[in-house]
Amino acid sequence: MDLELNFEISRTAEFILSRNFTRVALQFPDDLLKHSTKVVTCLRNKLGLGNKVGLFVMADTTFGSCCVDEVGASHIGADCVIHYGHTCLSSTSTLPAFCVFGKASINISCCVEKLSSYFGTNGKPIVVLYGLGYAHAILQIKGALVEAMPKTKLELIFSDVMCSIINPLEDHRKSDGLQECLGTYSSGNSLGAATGTRYSLGGLTWDLPEGQRMEDYLLLWIGPENSAFSNVVLTFNGCEIVRYDATEDQLVTDVSQQKRILKRRYYLVERAKDANMVGILVGTLGVAGYLHMIHQMKELIRLAGKKAYTLVMGRPNPAKLANFPECDVFIYVSCAQTALLDSKEFLAPVITPFEAMLAFSSGSQWTGAYILEFRDLINSSQLEVRKRPEEARFSFLKGGYVEDFEPRENGDEDHEGTLALANATEKALQLRDRDPDSLVKGTAKSGAEFFVTRSYHGLEMHANSSSPEPYLIGRSGKASGYKGEKSEAEAL
Repeated sequence: MDLELNFEISRTAEFILSRNFTRVALQFPDDLLKHSTKVVTCLRNKLGLGNKVGLFVMADTTFGSCCVDEVGASHIGADCVIHYGHTCLSSTSTLPAFCVFGKASINISCCVEKLSSYFGTNGKPIVVLYGLGYAHAILQIKGALVEAMPKTKLELIFSDVMCSIINPLEDHRKSDGLQECLGTYSSGNSLGAATGTRYSLGGLTWDLPEGQRMEDYLLLWIGPENSAFSNVVLTFNGCEIVRYDATEDQLVTDVSQQKRILKRRYYLVERAKDANMVGILVGTLGVAGYLHMIHQMKELIRLAGKKAYTLVMGRPNPAKLANFPECDVFIYVSCAQTALLDSKEFLAPVITPFEAMLAFSSGSQWTGAYILEFRDLINSSQLEVRKRPEEARFSFLKGGYVEDFEPRENGDEDHEGTLALANATEKALQLRDRDPDSLVKGTAKSGAEFFVTRSYHGLEMHANSSSPEPYLIGRSGKASGYKGEKSEAEAL
């Protein structure tokens, strides 16, 4: 592996020196950690012997490896983070970052051959998106496609990488410091249109002519079937999508399995509507705007007449969330590429902030649009916190009309808030037995008292018996022959 090319040693050193950083954190994912020592050596040589820049290697991130680990970098007092490998390019809160995407292997001639053959029979205009690891080859692919299809008037729109440098946001309520929100632009472009619509997703940006929609285009993805691709499929679920797998050198036209995820997500929204206790899982401590999103979710849940609890536990798994059986549903606040958790093995479903908005906002209906970037959701007019009406609603899961709990006044909420979790857990762990006396039921007066009664005390104990139990003398001697045991000779 050519470290200079794949890890962009020269560009990294230039970034560090141009901003006079003295403590730099190098963040490696698990699959690239084996190259960390060589990268550090090459980077030190490029920075110069007289330069006193401290380089620190970080691994095993608290949350997803695609995000910049600002928490880990703050432990060593780093001035910036150099992020290697796959990234979601989410804006940071406090530290600047430089992202090294790497150079994924791709056979350009084979790719162009398969794409030109398919495009010739489809006829639709095309938008080309790709994994950031293939950004180094996109210009060559674009030129080769134009040469391979000179007589066709096919409209090809290639997305661009926004920037490999991430600067922290001053206003965390904005969508992104480097990335543009979905909206309009006005500039001279190769499409010949004066105005149009600008789209951005996963670190990529592209422009469509005025009056055109994404549904009018064939969407091509170059890269593996990973979280970035799932983000594309769900966000543009109304588009025809094909994927070129560079590893297997094949064009995949059937993405129905990915689109089935939408049905599962809609089912989780319906389950969330019947929830009374909601846990908010903090899936990031660095993505700009995450605190603002958590506050909005709390307000949304409160006005829906439900209880909200915020949980910080790193990467969630079934074992961790099983410690909170009182929660009927969890909301996972994280970057777009880690937001979708397969919660089939979880005791309670895990949904995204967008799905929570659909479930808990009065009168909200899903139109087919799907938003995974919670920063786009903050800016969206869809996130309007409204109090639920008093009339009952129909529950598809329960098969009848149900009345949601009304939000309490502040005084009542503060008074009973500490016991709400206890009461709900008591019901969740309640034993169901034919003998009504088999369950000893008490009322906890505080959270601490409840958790004491929740603990497992072992087998049945006769606490009411006052007479002492007789004791028995156990065996003595060695395990190979206790005293009182007959030997083999005696046994014969």
